[in-house]
Amino acid sequence: MKTTHSFIFATTLSAGLILSLSASAANYTALDLGENIVATGLNARGQVAGYIVGYYDSVTSVGFITGPDGVGKTLNGGGSSIGGINNMGQMTGSQQVGINWTDTRAFYTGANGVGITYLEPLGGNATGAAAINDSGQVVGFTNTPLGFYQVHAFITGPGGVGMKDLGTLGGENVNSMATAVNASGQVAGVSYYDYAARHAFITGPNGDGMKDLGTLGGYSVTATAINDLGQVVGNSYTADDYKHAFVTGPNGVGMTDLGTVHGANSSEAYGINAFGWVVGESYTINSGISDSRRAFIAGVDGAGMTDLNSFVNLANSNLTFIGARGINDLGQIVAQASNGHTYLLSPVPEPASYALMLAGLGLVGWVACRRKQIP
Repeated sequence: MKTTHSFIFATTLSAGLILSLSASAANYTALDLGENIVATGLNARGQVAGYIVGYYDSVTSVGFITGPDGVGKTLNGGGSSIGGINNMGQMTGSQQVGINWTDTRAFYTGANGVGITYLEPLGGNATGAAAINDSGQVVGFTNTPLGFYQVHAFITGPGGVGMKDLGTLGGENVNSMATAVNASGQVAGVSYYDYAARHAFITGPNGDGMKDLGTLGGYSVTATAINDLGQVVGNSYTADDYKHAFVTGPNGVGMTDLGTVHGANSSEAYGINAFGWVVGESYTINSGISDSRRAFIAGVDGAGMTDLNSFVNLANSNLTFIGARGINDLGQIVAQASNGHTYLLSPVPEPASYALMLAGLGLVGWVACRRKQIP
């Protein structure tokens, strides 16, 4: 069942340009996708991909993909962990293929999750995939010739052909993994300096080169998503040893601390769209235990982090959105609620009309202009 909720969001874009969505033009429908769902991908058509925890038993997960705007759900097979989805509905992830839990293979599917192709490791017995772009370039991790004890980030060519070892940023523990990829093949991910410290990285197009994104003052950083401008989001420990969500500038330049909401001390970012809108979760850590989780949304380039519950409320007032996992260019958001269910939030008017409204406000042209200015 769909229920409609009010959503009002205003943000400064550039040179004083203000996008202000009125309540009548920006109601959201909340589509309940079910419980025990981990959503890991959201594409431009509103297709959601992820996996269902404990679908067959207490330990087995099964991958899934929805139709456009979150309608329907097609299962992808037992033991699957879905990493991402592109705009054709191609999914990627990993699946156990042997009796040993270390025997895993990265895979990608055809359009709308149909069919499956496995990617063999560069050594050892394991590969895993995290993301796929519209040309079919897959990124993730692979064992190297050193076997199980070393993994490196990789990217494939278009259509999943070939596998390129991206190496690491160096350090004692020479491991890395890719977590996101954009249209030009810029890869974001994590490289481990030792067993405790990790740094986020970005590459050039097609995975060329690997650059350290730096930190917010702490010892460990994770990158979770990248848009076509090369803006990376994730989380970094700060000097006071709390995680904070961050967003970079184009091509990974600079790192902005997005802060927290409601006086919380920690936050993590999980998604970014072409306009630089960022979503994630903010929470409080007390004595090593987290509580008071709230989903957040931030405006262009991460400006103005705000509790998502300030804009969208479920009909049941006892429920809250505790984490937002992705946002697409039409403003659709996939979010987790406190009842253990995952929801797809879609703006009203419908996404196609919403895109026309954005175009009428000059946003599409503004983003295109930004892209032209980035080498």
